[in-house]
Amino acid sequence: MSLTSPAIWGRLPRMSTLAWFALGSSVVWGWLLLGQGFFWRTDQRLPPAVRSPARGQAADGEGGWPRVVVVVPARDEAGVLPLSLPSLLTQDYPGVAEVILVDDGSTDGTGRLAVELAARCGGLPLTVASPGEPERGWTGKLWALRHGMALARARGPEFLLLTDADIAHEPDSLRLLVSAAVGNELDLVSQMARLRVVTLWERLVVPAFVYFFAQLYPFRWINRERPLATAAAGGCVLLRTKTAEAADVPEAIRQAVIDDVSLARAVRRAGGRIWLGLAERVDSVRPYPGLGELWRMVARSAYAQLRHNPLLLAGTVAGLVLVYLVPPVALVAGVLGGDPVAAWAGGAAWAVMAGTYVPMLRYYRQPLWLAPLLPFTAFLYLLMTVDSAVRHHRGVGAAWKGRTYARPEAAPDR
Repeated sequence: MSLTSPAIWGRLPRMSTLAWFALGSSVVWGWLLLGQGFFWRTDQRLPPAVRSPARGQAADGEGGWPRVVVVVPARDEAGVLPLSLPSLLTQDYPGVAEVILVDDGSTDGTGRLAVELAARCGGLPLTVASPGEPERGWTGKLWALRHGMALARARGPEFLLLTDADIAHEPDSLRLLVSAAVGNELDLVSQMARLRVVTLWERLVVPAFVYFFAQLYPFRWINRERPLATAAAGGCVLLRTKTAEAADVPEAIRQAVIDDVSLARAVRRAGGRIWLGLAERVDSVRPYPGLGELWRMVARSAYAQLRHNPLLLAGTVAGLVLVYLVPPVALVAGVLGGDPVAAWAGGAAWAVMAGTYVPMLRYYRQPLWLAPLLPFTAFLYLLMTVDSAVRHHRGVGAAWKGRTYARPEAAPDR
């Protein structure tokens, strides 16, 4: 009997539509597990130096370590500055370093508080500057960075440390960053700061935020000799000054809301070598106690990540449904409705999903029972992404610290 005979195909079991979707999801998870740069692993940490920074060609200062200027853009950060700024001022760095805090139009006394903290803590020299309101075509943070980097270049540093005002550094953080950059001949070294995880909503949303970022930009792909992806984490970026000049940063990315990815792309286009990994000595102290604060954090840039493209939005929503929502639905519906294929395929996909989430939960020191709840968190991210698109088309765009960017750019290619 021929294989094309209707009699043979008639005897084969017919799978339900849900079973087909569940099988598709399980295939995708098989690929994500093995073929997406092992994104779920959390072992990309700051690389050890191959050679001593004190022997760098452009070194100056004590012990031959490169001169560094730390640039901190700050807007209404009085609530977190007492936890972050002293950690920069008291860095145990063997070379010459100083801190420039750019007060970006704060109304809560951020600049004054910074001066008081410096007088109280001592340590590295602090300069507080204010650039005024951003010119047309600039986002606020990049306008502040432009002013701070211009002041920094006048000091002749080999490196700039660009770090957010809510980021606290362990005393050896700067030394380890410079050691990694010089010792491995890197032009940009970026660490994704460990975000605060205290409240229930932070437990549900924050580790997943980093997990999804790593899935989109696998760290191993970024750190390859021949990279397959490009990204950085804006909270902690050590950047060679000459590379910043060659990349025309920040002017080349002045409209970017997702400034860290845009910065990394600009550096890569200029021929710079990039490294990105998870931090062990760098922490964000900004609280996101409720769902509303976390929602705004994600929604302000989610649609920009999709380049404000409705087709990419539709594809992203469909992908999130297939990859994250179909598995638990297929498992439950398959068990209750007597569909073993849907149940097994959905259960397998859900198990792989939860398993790949476990390393990130361990990195954040969170209970492992959160792993099976990843579909719920993915559903929240789906809603945040759709809300981001709705805000954009209503003309309110990305809103942050009292400023709204109605038509921000994602990561302009120049």
